[in-house]
Amino acid sequence: MRMLVLGAGLQGAACAYDLLQNDAITEVRLADRAVDHLPKFLQPYVGGARLKLLTLDVQDAAAVAAAMQGVKAVMCALPYYFNLPMTEAAIAAGAHFCDLGGNTEIVQQQKAIGAKAVAAGVTVVPDCGLAPGMVNILAQLGIDRLDATRSVRIYVGGLPQEPVGPLKYQIVYSIEGVLDYYTTLSWIVRDGKRVQVKALSEIEPVQFDAPVGELEAFHTAGGLSTMGHRYEGKIPEMEYKTLRYPGHAQIMEAIRELGLLESEPVDVKGTKVSPRDVAIAQMHPRLFKQGSPDLVALRVVVKGTKAGKSQTHTFELVDRFDAAHGISAMMRTTGFSLSITGQLQAQGDVKPAGVHTPDECMPGDRYVTELGKRGILIRQTIS
Repeated sequence: MRMLVLGAGLQGAACAYDLLQNDAITEVRLADRAVDHLPKFLQPYVGGARLKLLTLDVQDAAAVAAAMQGVKAVMCALPYYFNLPMTEAAIAAGAHFCDLGGNTEIVQQQKAIGAKAVAAGVTVVPDCGLAPGMVNILAQLGIDRLDATRSVRIYVGGLPQEPVGPLKYQIVYSIEGVLDYYTTLSWIVRDGKRVQVKALSEIEPVQFDAPVGELEAFHTAGGLSTMGHRYEGKIPEMEYKTLRYPGHAQIMEAIRELGLLESEPVDVKGTKVSPRDVAIAQMHPRLFKQGSPDLVALRVVVKGTKAGKSQTHTFELVDRFDAAHGISAMMRTTGFSLSITGQLQAQGDVKPAGVHTPDECMPGDRYVTELGKRGILIRQTIS
């Protein structure tokens, strides 16, 4: 069985590593414009028979088609704006496809070509990383276990194990993506209707067991994916919030309100400068700490009724940096999730053919079991 991973960055590399742990996968193709700076955990496989490195420009349609030839599934860890053309290419190649998503408008465009996937007999699963992705699958598990659902609340964050500095934060993926989430309105469901709220708003404390302790949660965009559309009018309350150490949101809100995260250039001593570009240039070297141990904290709380009685299903995870292999918690929870999705698709365990978000099609219990095999342990409680 051959598998293709598009994108050799942090998440793509982690996805490829996880695929290589399955002996039934005979070949993992890892493709990007440059594949000569792979992390240490992939080095033992370089030059071997199972890991094939491809230099690929994904804007070259013929080269993409060639890379997809003969593969069972394609896992896309490229920037979100490539997801739609890569979906179309995978369908044309007769390969299953999944991606890390993150842009609900593009997910809707992928859904619009669902008939093509059905005709090709393949599944397409966008938004299948951590959030969106894992959290949506867990939320759906809770919904499925209730007779009626009253509320779904999702909390998740990637954090340094040892917080330092005023933001108590380190970059665990793209800083551009972080700032997008902090400046984009967030869709939630309130009183049964979809509404938008400001990012960084409605801060609330969330307590985890020591040593994590108290975190703060606030609205950011993207985490609900299409679940808000799907359950509008059916579930009264549904929201997604990001977790950070206390004090983070207030500082970032002040930075945003001062205009320092805006993209429109301003005149600075006769030169047009984008405030956001300056902010990124200043923040990145201060917040990017290569190899610094991180953690991912997650909680999904689904409330409703079962057999006429109130019931709450809670899913909780605290995952930490894998020091033995040098794989961050964010890479484990995001890249491994992408790999699990692709493998389940290739094995025929994701049905039916067409384009479906993870909460619509992923076998939730099986997915949680696969996470557990990788030491990503979801604690489930019912109260």
